[in-house]
Amino acid sequence: MTRLMRYDRVTTGTFIERPNRFIAMVEINGIITKCHVKNTGRCKELLVKGSTVVLQESNDPDRKTRYDVIAVYKGELLINMDSQIPNAVVEESISKLGLIEGLRTTRREVTHGDSRFDIYAEGERECFIEVKGVTLENDGIAMFPDAPTERGLKHVEGLIRCVEEGYDAYIIFVIQMKGVK
Repeated sequence: MTRLMRYDRVTTGTFIERPNRFIAMVEINGIITKCHVKNTGRCKELLVKGSTVVLQESNDPDRKTRYDVIAVYKGELLINMDSQIPNAVVEESISKLGLIEGLRTTRREVTHGDSRFDIYAEGERECFIEVKGVTLENDGIAMFPDAPTERGLKHVEGLIRCVEEGYDAYIIFVIQMKGVK
């Protein structure tokens, strides 16, 4: 089995508050610590005072924050909050695991027309891919989006134009938790 991504230097803490969309205050071993939030979405149903968060320690001594919030427990359910991971997982799955038959070479953040897509893949054909990370869950059902999104509509319209021009196009939803439908 091919091993994909792995986090190193991981610890846990208790979420206290989120003063802005980039920062969370987290209690780590009794010390309130400013941490970077790797998901700028609302996450209001995830980042609840007292919830356990998973943190990755940075190896950059010049950073303003020592830790990144990468996941959160919602009860027993562990939910990945690192918004960079879904794109990386899909890219690796295409290039290393053959997720989409006939596509092997990938590039990230490619502009076509007036849209920028998460992944451009080619091989037997050319394809534009938009990746959506799903962090919202309600009663065991994964839901998307977690907030109104005009940007999401623009991505769909851009992919439709790609298909009209003869390209393949996909929207891939990466559900960032186990045990949901």
